[in-house]
Amino acid sequence: MSLKVLSVDDSKTIRMIVKKAFKPYDCEIIEAENGVEGLAAANKERPDLIVLDITMPVMSGVEMLEKLKAEPALRDIPVIMLTAESGKDNVLQIVKMGVKDYIVKPFKGEQLINRVEKIVTLEPRKDEAAKGGDLAGFFSLDGDVQILSCPKNVDDGIAARIGSELTAKSTEMSKSGVNKLILDLSKVSKVNVSLIKLIFSLTEKCQDARIYMRVVASNNIEAGLKNFAETSALTIYKTVQEAKGSFK
Repeated sequence: MSLKVLSVDDSKTIRMIVKKAFKPYDCEIIEAENGVEGLAAANKERPDLIVLDITMPVMSGVEMLEKLKAEPALRDIPVIMLTAESGKDNVLQIVKMGVKDYIVKPFKGEQLINRVEKIVTLEPRKDEAAKGGDLAGFFSLDGDVQILSCPKNVDDGIAARIGSELTAKSTEMSKSGVNKLILDLSKVSKVNVSLIKLIFSLTEKCQDARIYMRVVASNNIEAGLKNFAETSALTIYKTVQEAKGSFK
């Protein structure tokens, strides 16, 4: 069954960013422009997660949050709040009220997904899963090192599936005492935005899970990665064996 996500924000642009972030996943996105509409939608739809802006007309996010927490049927729905830099003073208040997390605007879709995955389980859309094949097969254990071999072409669907698989795999690695991961890009044919987003997401996931990550890539891919700010500082290894040796 699809995960229901309620996005409450008076900015259409922000709602589009939220909607696009969840596109690779099996989610139903419900939208509302203010706290009054958001509260009505929450009562009607019973979402699994609410992404809620603080500053809105008619009814603010803080007011809506207060009403959510006062309703026994709604109080346990996890809420991620969105706040502008100037509204960071509200953070202590919303934390005390029981929000699961908050993000300061502006933000990127992958940042939101990284926060969401700490709260609920995201499953890839069935059409993306069919297109991507069995990505579990891209993971292999070499001694005490988990190796993730990326396919030739990485698009948003593949990136989402790999990220989702790593969430489960990191738990498995933790239980078995494995804390080393090699991202093998040797088969990748080109650098694109989807690949950059994947590397950025994997880096954050590994940091959160205390997993040491190394990246293996060809000269061409390394040159492409250097053109993006998110990956320009990465140390690139030429072979898996070289990367394995760097852990010692």
